[in-house]
Order: sequence, then structure tokens, then C-alpha cells
Amino acid sequence: MKPVLRFLLLLFSVPLSGMNPLHAQWIQTSGPFGGTVQAFAVSGTNLFAGTAYGGVFLSTNNGTSWTAVNSGLTYTYVNALAVSPNGAGGTNLFAGTFGGVFLSTNNGTSWTAAGLTFTDVRSLAVSGTNLFAGTFGGVFLSTNNGTSWTAAGLTDTDVRSLAVSPNGAGGTNLFAGTIGDGVFLSTNNGTSWTAVNSGLTNSNVYSLAVSGTNLLAGTYASGVFLSTNNGTSWTAVNTGLTDTYILALAVSGTNLFAGTGDGVFLSTNNGTSWTGVGLTGISVYALAVSGTNLLAGTYASGVFLSTNNGTSWTAVNTGLANGLVNALAVSPNGAGGTSLFAGTDVGGVFLSTNDGTSWTAVNSGLTYTDVLSLAVSPNGAGGTNLFAGTDGDGVFLSTNNGTSWTAVNSGLTYTSVPSLAISGTNLFAGTIGGGVFLSTNNGTSWTTVNSGLTNTGVSALAVSGTSLFAGTWGGGVFLSTDNGTSWTAVNSGLTGTYVWSLAVSGTTLFAGTDGGGVFLSTNNGTSWTAVNSGLTYTVVWSLAISGTNLFAGTWAGGVFLSTDNGTSWTAVNSGLTNTYVWSLAVSGTSLFAGTLGAGVWRRPLSEMITSVQNLSTTLPMNFRLEQNYPNPFNPATTISFSLQAESFVSLKVFDALGREVSVLLSEELPAGKYSHTWNAKALPSGVYLCRLKAGEFMATKKLMLLR
Repeated sequence: MKPVLRFLLLLFSVPLSGMNPLHAQWIQTSGPFGGTVQAFAVSGTNLFAGTAYGGVFLSTNNGTSWTAVNSGLTYTYVNALAVSPNGAGGTNLFAGTFGGVFLSTNNGTSWTAAGLTFTDVRSLAVSGTNLFAGTFGGVFLSTNNGTSWTAAGLTDTDVRSLAVSPNGAGGTNLFAGTIGDGVFLSTNNGTSWTAVNSGLTNSNVYSLAVSGTNLLAGTYASGVFLSTNNGTSWTAVNTGLTDTYILALAVSGTNLFAGTGDGVFLSTNNGTSWTGVGLTGISVYALAVSGTNLLAGTYASGVFLSTNNGTSWTAVNTGLANGLVNALAVSPNGAGGTSLFAGTDVGGVFLSTNDGTSWTAVNSGLTYTDVLSLAVSPNGAGGTNLFAGTDGDGVFLSTNNGTSWTAVNSGLTYTSVPSLAISGTNLFAGTIGGGVFLSTNNGTSWTTVNSGLTNTGVSALAVSGTSLFAGTWGGGVFLSTDNGTSWTAVNSGLTGTYVWSLAVSGTTLFAGTDGGGVFLSTNNGTSWTAVNSGLTYTVVWSLAISGTNLFAGTWAGGVFLSTDNGTSWTAVNSGLTNTYVWSLAVSGTSLFAGTLGAGVWRRPLSEMITSVQNLSTTLPMNFRLEQNYPNPFNPATTISFSLQAESFVSLKVFDALGREVSVLLSEELPAGKYSHTWNAKALPSGVYLCRLKAGEFMATKKLMLLR
């Protein structure tokens, strides 16, 4: 007994960090990459990108590849980044977010909230030991790295940009660019401010830059203004600047760059004249200079790199997965495999033919890239029709897997389309404000079908035989049995009337709601029952069905699985670091999840289904890990355990050297008896250790794999 105990102590004293599980969890697919990049910061060879919804990404190779660095960053909508020395030989990295300021002292490996909680921080600037934050409600100052903040003027002002420059008298000038009030100057760290707007004919200042004794202001719709006297007077400097919506400014030696709604412009003479230098047609939200490299952060298209002052650009987005994946759809690809499509909020449609290993944007002809919904149907010629519903430009059709798109909107008078459904040769579009439209010719023409539909914000559609269901914004569910010619509200028992998702399994209908969780109807919506036991997050954006298994994608709670029509639910989130799940789809043997800010994730169905089998409704009297069976085994074995009370469960397998080889479970589970099937087909013969941790309880069993 003593030798075994010594062996176990040695085993678990080995550091386990950095070991990779063998796919026993969610895996982030390689995209879709790109998204919206709103801020940059450079610290030595580290380049940081702040994104909309995806948090912060780090590149150590000039953008060739990126890694998300978001642990502890609870707000992932990043407006601003700033770097300062921390006095200990390292650097402090600050992120200004929609929910305040966050601090990282280890290059983004971990973050800590650094004040201004629940504040929309639009800009950051560092001056010595002073950190300034421009917010929707003025400027704030911290002298202790965000531990505490003091209001520093411009109360009730939207401060979109900040800049610091020496004032020639041993002090500093702090400039604030605002929305609606122009530029302000403070010479005393925000104690007092003076408006400096003479000659500044546009008061919406999105960006500021300092170049020697010159101050540049980028405005919204009036181009760039130059001041050579600290803002006392301004002159418009726009010759050659064909787009005057200035979103970003950057200085590199004698080169001045402007990021606009139509690409990047360069001036070599302080703005006297400008030349377009690429990215035409793309909105450039952020610019950064790192040595001889120029980086551009864009709306929808990620990051671009130029090594020759904008003469040419290269997209550098590998690993930069962010944005909102609104919709997922699966279609046979004609070669015996499947095509997986992702509709995103800013990047249009992406295609993967290898289960997410790689993605390609397929947007030719898709004039509006905020894609809310996708639907696939046979086209009668052995191929498929792919439909995309957009947020503002109606429906588009592709007959070649997204290679090209055509708008199909004749008669579609409402063009925000969050839901699509197909029933035979009928195509239905659910719109915001216009109710339901029907096309019988693949979108060539549309007809309104709303009689009896008293709520016209249609967020979800589902077909069950001859029944068509519409989930609405605040009006619950409506039923039509005549292809939308007439509708009837079917809401008895449906207390959650904002219905974001619908799913059909045989004769059973499920509705995912905003705050009410999941509801079940077995009689076409005549009556509903809430089925939420174990569903600890009740904003349900998406539903998916695989056989008798029901999956729910939630806001902030990740993915839940029910194997009994919603009677009970279990979180299946091991490895899923982004738990805002907007869309779900089953493709082959895997479940795919589209997230808010982290692209698409994949997990094998069999792994989740076997991992959450609750074997009994009788509550166990204690915590217990059973010996696996069979043992020895080849290559699969079943591991059973009991939970006396609801606990966060970690079930892992280690090899004889203490290296983690598989994470079987890492999630909250209710009290009960469970079993998990572990398949070790990729591992060599030998002794393995299975460890269960549930709250304070921990137990270990020896497993023997024999080939």
C-alpha cells in the first residue's frame, strides 16, 4: 500500500499545466477569422489587437499568427488599448472596454478589473504615471494603475480620443477629442479644460495624433485638421483625401496615415496632400506602427499588414477569431462530404469543407455582410440552394456553395431577415417588423403571409409536417397550417414570449426564450410546459437536435444537453472558453457552436452524450469514484461516479509520468450517478490514472490499457 501511495503522491506532484487533452472537450475551429479590430498596442515585439466581442489577441510575429489572451477579461468589446512601464522592469497593458478598464501585467495571460466598472471606456492615454480614460461621460484619471480613479473633467461628454504631448515648459498637454464638442486642452492633468476649436468646422473628433509640434484631428465627415499651436487654431488639410470619415490616425517618422471608411491614406507633408494607399472599400478603425510595419485594424476584415508604407497589404488573421456567428448551416457538397456554412455579423458567409479546419469567405455578390440566418434546400438539379438572410438587405441566393450570390428580394419589403425556413418548394422569411414572407420560386418573388400574425417581429421559424411555427419578439409562438395564409397564437403556458429559437423532434416542439429557458409542446403549441431543470442559464439563443438528444445554446452559459426532452439538462462546456452561443448545428458526428467573439467550436456528439448519462434519479449518499469496467480494457472503458450534491466536476486521465492525456469532464453537474465512456484508441498500452474532483472530494483509480 505504501509504494502505491508514494507513486500517487509523485504522480500528482508533477506540474500538469500545458498538457493537452486528446479532444475530450470543445475545440475551437480555425475560424472564421477576421472580424472587427478597434484598437492596437505595441510593446516591444508584442502586438496586441482589441476587437469587437473577441477581446484581446496577441501576436509575437507581426500578425502572422494570433492568440486570444482573455482570461479574466469579462468584457470582450475592446475600444482602446494602452501600454506603460510597470516600474518593475515589465509593462502594464490596459484595455478599455464597454464595461470598464482591465489590467494585465503579463502580456494578456490574465486580466484584472481596474476600475470604472460598467463604464463605456472609449479611449486611453498614458502620461508618466498617469493613466487617462476617455468615456461616454468624460475623462477619468488614475495615478495607481487603475486601483482608483478620479473624475478629471468634461462630465457628460463623449470623449472618443485622447493624446498627450510635451508642452515645452516641462509639463504635458492632454488633448481630448469629443463627439459633438470638438477638441479640449488640459495643461494640468484634467483639473481644468479649455475648448480649442477655432477653425475646427466639425466637432465630431474620432482620432487625434501628435507629430512633433503638430497636432492632427480626424473628424467624422470633414477630414483631417492641423494645428501647429496646440489647438489655438486649426486648418483643414484634405487635398487628395477622397474619404473624409477619419476613424484612425498614426504617425511614422515624417509619414502620416489616416484610416477612413474607404481604406488608408498617406501624407508625407503633414496633411498638405494625401494619397490613397490601399484597402479601398474597407473601413479602417485602427492603425499602429511597429518598426517598419504598418498595421490596419478593420471593420469585418480583421488585420492587414504593410511593410512598405501602404504600397501593398497582406491580410494577417490566422488565429484572430472574433465577431458574432449568427447562423450555421450544413449541406452535402456533392463529393460525398459536407459543407459547413457560418453566417457572421460583419464578415458575411464563410465556408468550411473540413469540419472547421479551415474557412474561406464566400461573399462575391453578397452586398450586405451582416448575415442573420441561413437555409439549405435541394435545387431540383442534383445540387443545393443556399439562402442567406441579412440585417438590412434582404435575402441572397447561392447555387454554387457560396461562390457567388444574387439578391432575391422582389416583393420583400422588410429587409432584416433573422429567420428562414423551407417546406418543400416553399421558402419562408421571418422579418423584423414585416412578419412572414413566402416565396414559391426560390426568392424570385415574395408575398406577405401575415393574416392573424399580430406580432411582426419574427425571430425564429420551424416546420413540422404541414405546420409552420413562428417565434416572435414579445408575442410568443404562432401556428399556420396553410403555408402562412392564416396564423393563430399558440401560447397557453408559454410565459417566455420573446422566442429566439425553435426546434422540432418528431411531434415535439421546443421553444428557446429570452429569460424563460426552454418550453416543450407535444400538441402543436396548443399548450406549453417549461422544461428547465438543470438549465441554469435561461436566455436560449439556439437549439439543435441529434436523434433523441436536444442541445441548447445560451447567453453566457454555453451549451446544455438534454437526453429526455428537456426534463433535465446538463452543461457540456468542457474547453468552451466563450459561453455566448448564438448558433448550433449538427454535422456528421459533431456538434458545432457559433459564438459571440470566438468563432466556431466543434465537439464530438458521442463524447457529450456518453459523458452526461445520469443513471439514477435516487440521490447518492456520498461522493464516489467506481473502478472502471472493463479493466483491463481495449480501447474503451466505462468510468462511473456518484455525486452526493451538485458540484463542479473534473474528471481527468493521466499517464504514468503524471502527464494529462484526457479531460473527460470539466463542468457543473447536479447530484446523481453518472457514467462516462473513455476511448483510448490513440494511446499506447500501459497504466493510466483516472482522477475525479468534485468540490472538496478527490479520488483516483488505476486503469489498465492492454493492446
